[in-house]
Amino acid sequence: MEENQAIEMDRTAEVSQPNEVRREKVRVIPIQYVDDFPNHPFQVREDEEMNRLVESVKEYGVLTPVVARKTAENRFELISGHRRKRACELAGIKVIPLILRDMTREEAIIAMVDSNLQREHILPSEKAFAYKMKLEAMKRQGQRTDLTCVPMAHKLKGEKSRDIVAEQAGESADQVRRYIRLTELVPELLDMVDQNRIAFRPAVELSYLSEEEQRDLVETIDSEEMTPSLGQALRMKHLSREGKLDMDTVFSIMQEQKGNQKEIVKIPAEHLEKFFPRGTPPKRIMDEILAALEYYRSRSVPTVSPTARNREERDER
Repeated sequence: MEENQAIEMDRTAEVSQPNEVRREKVRVIPIQYVDDFPNHPFQVREDEEMNRLVESVKEYGVLTPVVARKTAENRFELISGHRRKRACELAGIKVIPLILRDMTREEAIIAMVDSNLQREHILPSEKAFAYKMKLEAMKRQGQRTDLTCVPMAHKLKGEKSRDIVAEQAGESADQVRRYIRLTELVPELLDMVDQNRIAFRPAVELSYLSEEEQRDLVETIDSEEMTPSLGQALRMKHLSREGKLDMDTVFSIMQEQKGNQKEIVKIPAEHLEKFFPRGTPPKRIMDEILAALEYYRSRSVPTVSPTARNREERDER
């Protein structure tokens, strides 16, 4: 089949949408003419789910057409369906069913983000860049967007774009703002957030550090094999604002022992019941145990190890 013939090979399909059924033309397009969405914030992972999708495409074909807009003669920009397109490529399928939508760049960005936010597994970095792209698109459309201008959501009359994005995503406006702050992290730190090595809230605070300060932190994390707590992140953010955060200060803060790093010795309750009546406050138990240990140490005679004792006996001979 000639490529031009494939471009024009159409079929009509009924596409179900909420509260309505409308007829849209489904075109069968060579995949080589279908481009991924520029700066697409959602990863297409070749994992077990992708393997299952590839097998499904091989057996049944693409059951749900992808959605795209036309950007040039014989060029189509994918809006939704990046995983289906990749599955076709892995399966060796050369064409894909496509629904063509007439959209502006901004409309396409909003539709792309909204369709991909329905995924079951979304990384923090994916949400971060997706929310940012959507807000910037809304701004270019002429809607007001001031999500990052204040630390907490405005409580003024009238909806703002960040409130609209938050409502549509099922998040609070402040949470959307926090996600967008993650786009200010250097890639190494953002990867640690995606890998759950750095918790979300500390990561938000670390986003206020300069790039140089963040890279100092990355170096310290790599060398010391520890990540900052929320309290440590807040201290670094405060010192950064004062211009007092350097490599030595970052290292010093990271060397501090966090509460969850303190070693705790636990004694089973059944071992303590013969010494303390049931219901004795834990603090009293701890105080009495420590007092008993202090008394024992003060009254005990230093012991000599068997090895040392044998050495002393040989010396006396």
